[in-house]
Amino acid sequence: MTATLKVALAQANFLVGDVGGNADRVIELASRAARAGADVVAFPELALAGYPPEDLLFHRGFRRQIDAALERVRAASGTTAILVGHPEYTASGIFNSATWYAGGEEQVRHRKSCLPNYRVFDEKRYFLAGAQATVIEHRGFRIGVLVCEDIWEPGPAQLAKAQGAELLLVLNASPFELHKQAQRERVVRERIADVRLPVAYVNLVGGQDELVFDGQSFAMNAAGEIVLRASAYDEAVSLIEFVRDAAGGVALRAVSAPALAPELSDEASIYSALVLGVRDYVVKHGFPGVVLGLSGGIDSALTLAIAVDALGADKVQAVMMPSRYTADMSREDAAEQARAQGVRYSVIPIEGMFAATLGALEAEFAGRPVDATEENIQSRCRMQILMGISNKTGKMLLTTGNKSEMAVGYATLYGDMAGGFAPIKDCSKLIVYRLAAYRNSLGAVIPQRVIDRPPSAELRPDQKDSDSLPPYEILDPILESFIEDDLAVDEIVARGFDRATVGRVLDLVKRTEYKRRQAPPGVRISRRAFGRDWRYPITNGYRR
Repeated sequence: MTATLKVALAQANFLVGDVGGNADRVIELASRAARAGADVVAFPELALAGYPPEDLLFHRGFRRQIDAALERVRAASGTTAILVGHPEYTASGIFNSATWYAGGEEQVRHRKSCLPNYRVFDEKRYFLAGAQATVIEHRGFRIGVLVCEDIWEPGPAQLAKAQGAELLLVLNASPFELHKQAQRERVVRERIADVRLPVAYVNLVGGQDELVFDGQSFAMNAAGEIVLRASAYDEAVSLIEFVRDAAGGVALRAVSAPALAPELSDEASIYSALVLGVRDYVVKHGFPGVVLGLSGGIDSALTLAIAVDALGADKVQAVMMPSRYTADMSREDAAEQARAQGVRYSVIPIEGMFAATLGALEAEFAGRPVDATEENIQSRCRMQILMGISNKTGKMLLTTGNKSEMAVGYATLYGDMAGGFAPIKDCSKLIVYRLAAYRNSLGAVIPQRVIDRPPSAELRPDQKDSDSLPPYEILDPILESFIEDDLAVDEIVARGFDRATVGRVLDLVKRTEYKRRQAPPGVRISRRAFGRDWRYPITNGYRR
């Protein structure tokens, strides 16, 4: 008789800190996998804690909840084995572990050996490194167990093979960034080329503060051919089957259908990440909805579309707050988008607040020319309105600024930067345009005039962004070269940019770090976002 092993990859959305709820979810999905005929169900890295649990790991009460949850999972295990990720507390420290339960008993425990400590990861702050590989025999198959970073280094897979592993199960909490799925699959192919073993890779899905986990769990055979790829940004329990062939090797086939979820375009992938990030941030916090300022510009137009797609029109309120400088087309386009999206729409002029503030400051400003101060006052008047609505209704305020603006400080502290979450915070202006066109390709919700018109803050007569900044076609590549590629001035200039422009842009980045430190969190979509993986000193004497 041919030996087979059916493995369910439980790509699930867990809530950081909700240990009891996460355990309920593990037990529920394990039961579903058992009904589907699975011999083992594998869950993502640190599933019981949620990822990343950060300093929650240090709370004694958290430890007690983890221990209790593990007991519940152990008791729930039966003929279908459960492989679940969790923090493991010992006298010597904490490990990032994965435990295999079957028949109500703990069978084996693997401790993650390769601890990432770069970009958004700081696992060495919390965890001790464990043994490099763990192999368990189940239903006649020898299975190597790895956790996330273990598969990115050659040692653990090689050691598992040396210990007799015939296949590898990898538990992951790998966050999204552009082109990350292609990178994951490439790394796993490299490991397979080395050890010639099939690999099943289960990944977390869901939003957690600035991080979005995109799922896309997958399995590859020993030739490095992809056999299964789960959907992106959705929960899924995917079934695969390992089969021992006549020569004693282990083949792999997909049981779930469809076996291969489509690879998404850059725009589709980013947009879906933004939608999931907003949805989970709002829902997991229990907000009844969101409110945002709708200016008639492209940033707020895109943010509104994301919010509606994430939450539904009934949970979104848009507010137009015209000033003496607001163009008629801005009023018209904002109203048209609100109508097209079906959201609650309010128009609250700021002229009275603006005039009153200028009157109160008249003596202080006497003899001084009009400058950016008056522009910032308008932005802060709008903040008062939006935060007032937020406080009164409980709706969370979404900010609408993009990465290009955040990088150079083209935003008002305690004004348009104020809010609870910033969906497009990590999207450059050029990406904003691409996403707007993509969203309209699914159904026109952003007026074309909003996309075509020159961007403007509309805080003074005939204002355009280009009055203060280089064109975005120049600004964005310079910013990417510095922020994401860590290039020096000479290296950026070598890419074809004017030295004076490069110097001016980098000086703006340096001078406005204090603003970014006070900005709300937002979805990370790039190799380096302002937030978890950008640590630039506010006070520093570095000279370019």
